Amino acid sequence: MTMTLADAGVLLAAYLLGSLSGSLLLGRLRGVDIRRHGSGNAGGTNALRTLGWRFALGVVVIDVGKGALAAWLGLRFAQGFAYPAAALAVVGHVWPLWHGFRGGKGAATVVGALLVLWPQALLPLLAVWALVLVASGYVGLSTVLAMASLPVFAWWQQAGPARTGFALAMALFLLFTHRGNLQRLRRGTESRFERARLLRRRRAGA
Repeated sequence: MTMTLADAGVLLAAYLLGSLSGSLLLGRLRGVDIRRHGSGNAGGTNALRTLGWRFALGVVVIDVGKGALAAWLGLRFAQGFAYPAAALAVVGHVWPLWHGFRGGKGAATVVGALLVLWPQALLPLLAVWALVLVASGYVGLSTVLAMASLPVFAWWQQAGPARTGFALAMALFLLFTHRGNLQRLRRGTESRFERARLLRRRRAGA
């Protein structure tokens, strides 16, 4: 597949879009750098824990939206490079040019890309994420296992090389970005999102 100058421009635009971090942009309006609070991560989970659900909702909308927009640009203007464009938006979120290459972990941006490129994959992915979160209370573990289910879903659906490659690449990339969560989980120091542990709360109530 030959890359044109227009294709390269779309890929660059996708990375630059990904570099617009929702938590850091909204944090500037409040005079807050979220990387100096909580876990130090510029993502939705840390935004929720440190600045509340309204702020976190704005962060998620921006981070999902930029993934969707990057994927749409790839489909519209560089059809053979839609999945690479989506992947570069995720890379931009993790290593944002505009924010000193210190960003989030990429999950919401992946969801935004899937919303445009492969919406059928969202339901099983979100189902795995929710089930693990309800059972364990660990957001990082839920995200890693949900993304690990994406290549399995691609194989089961015989999704083709582009989707399968994207699924595998994103699963491995989010495993890398969540390596700190997994290390803390192994040491027993990972923070739980206790309000999500519905099974434990039901047992306690019984």
